Amino acid sequence: MSALQINHQRLWSRLMQMAKIGATVNGGCNRQALTTLDKEGRDLLIGWATELGCSHRFDEIGNLFIRKEGTQPELPPVITGSHLDTQPTGGKFDGIYGVLGGFEVIESIIEQNLEHKHSIEVVAWTNEEGSRFDCAMMGSAVWTDFMPLQQAYDLKAFDDGARVEDELIRLGHKGEHAAKAFPVKASYELHIEQGPVLEKEGLTIGVVTGVQHMSRHHLNIFGQECHAGPTPMAMRKDPVQALSLLLPKLYAAADKFGEDSRVTFGMLDAQPGSPNTVPGKLSISMDLRHPDEASYNGLVADAYAHIKAACEELGVDYTLEETWKAPGVTFAKDCVDAVQAAVNDLGYSNRQMVSGAGHDSVHVSKVCDTSMIFIPCRDGLSHNEDEYASPEHVGQGGDVLLNAMLRSAQ
Repeated sequence: MSALQINHQRLWSRLMQMAKIGATVNGGCNRQALTTLDKEGRDLLIGWATELGCSHRFDEIGNLFIRKEGTQPELPPVITGSHLDTQPTGGKFDGIYGVLGGFEVIESIIEQNLEHKHSIEVVAWTNEEGSRFDCAMMGSAVWTDFMPLQQAYDLKAFDDGARVEDELIRLGHKGEHAAKAFPVKASYELHIEQGPVLEKEGLTIGVVTGVQHMSRHHLNIFGQECHAGPTPMAMRKDPVQALSLLLPKLYAAADKFGEDSRVTFGMLDAQPGSPNTVPGKLSISMDLRHPDEASYNGLVADAYAHIKAACEELGVDYTLEETWKAPGVTFAKDCVDAVQAAVNDLGYSNRQMVSGAGHDSVHVSKVCDTSMIFIPCRDGLSHNEDEYASPEHVGQGGDVLLNAMLRSAQ
């Protein structure tokens, strides 16, 4: 099959239009899940789809599907997509690039009058980021039966305590279609790398073969509130002191399991939050990741052991629980091969790689053949208002997606 191309300029233009919704003063986007701004983004996409004559539907968890019929619509579709929601200080490309890239594939197919047997569907998964509701990749988790629907409905927002189900109803995005996986021929997700490897090596495309193991953990360390002035250091029960013992050991544990280890403490909250009071409670989020299962398990075990030892040494109580987990996956060979063949046909420089970030494809890969396509992003930055991918790379990634999807759909 000869290599085809999308309309690079049109895809870039649509990305910039979407970026205006929730635009921040520093050039990023704040369009968090199930907010009014999230609805505005979805409404814009639905409007474009309607103009093209494509149908759309919401399922029970708010996943949005846009469909272009194939010549044999009874066959399972080929799907693509990502998410529209962002981090509070997110960028213009994370997630939305995959959705609009998929939509551009549909428009290019219509424009070039390309025939395909299998229907093509673009999906915008609900609450991938997990920044407003504490569950990353929520919509795809429910769709693949990894998370019970009611559990997702009952999640409460960090900002105002709103429930997921109530927000879906408020926005009109609680659909009647079951949030259950249906037969799918193949699934592809287009995304910025969110890391520095492709840019550093001067490559255009990452052919993604899998995603590393990852989990979130919540640690509470309980001390005793007391006055910062009169109370001697040796007589305090200070949870921050326990943290000071922990951090060097936890970072050393990451070094122990090699350069692919990831340990992140993204949220720290000392309570009651007064400058002249020793905290009575310290709440900490801990994110652990590794592509190798044995090393990942070792990293988690070491982290739990170090936390226990530090708290026992200082005589402070603690609670520690795993709040979210996404097991590592290896993507289907047929889909990886389709992406690789598309890249080869187009002549784009590339390498195969494992994703360091979680994506909806982690869940989707459990129910159908799946792969991902990466393009470089400047300085490897993502979850950041300075997040940037060049128009050239954005278009080239769309070219790869078009050719890979047609290989599956034809």
